[in-house]
Amino acid sequence: MKTTSNEMRFETQIPLREVMKNNPTMIGVDASVAQAAKAMCVDEVGSVIILAHGQPIGIVTEEDITCKVVAKDFKPSTVPVKEIMSTPLITVSAEKTVGDAAHMMVKHKVRRLPVIDAKKKVIGIVTVRDLLTVSNELNELLTDLIEINREEIVEQGMCARCSQMSDDLKRVDSVMLCSRCREEDNIS
Repeated sequence: MKTTSNEMRFETQIPLREVMKNNPTMIGVDASVAQAAKAMCVDEVGSVIILAHGQPIGIVTEEDITCKVVAKDFKPSTVPVKEIMSTPLITVSAEKTVGDAAHMMVKHKVRRLPVIDAKKKVIGIVTVRDLLTVSNELNELLTDLIEINREEIVEQGMCARCSQMSDDLKRVDSVMLCSRCREEDNIS
C-alpha cells in the first residue's frame, strides 16, 4: 500500500521514549562472556550493554557470543566481554524519534541502540523489532481508519456472495455485495 508523506511522518515522529525498553541489561567491562550470557538469559534479552566506570562503552549480542566464542570453541568463562564487544557504542538520545533511530540503525548497520539521557546515562534500549512492531501497529490502525472513513462506492459487476450480476454493488468487509445479499445481512 502506497503511503503519503503525512502517513510516514505520523509513523516516524513517535518519541523514542514511548517505544524503548527501560532498564536494559548491563554489566561491567571486566565480566566474562559466561556472565554476559547468564545476564541475557535471566533478563530474556539478546544483548548486554558493557559499562566502564558507569559509562556505556560497548555492546555484546547473542551473535557476538555465537560467532566470536562458541564457533571458535573458546570457553565463555575465560573470555572477557571487552574482547568480543562491539565498540564504539552507537547510542541515541532519548529526545529523538522512532524515525531518527531507524535512520541511525540503517546508517550504522546495527539492530540495537542504547538510549541515553542528557548525562549520557543509559536509560533504555530500542531494537529493530521494537520499531517494526510500532510501524505495523500504526499501519493496521491507519488501514482501519481509512476503511471506516471510505465512502461507499456503487459499482457494477458480480456479487462476491451470490455471483449474480448487479449494478448496485457496495463494498462490505472488503468484498463487493449486491443489494439482495446486503439485505439478507441487514446492511443497507
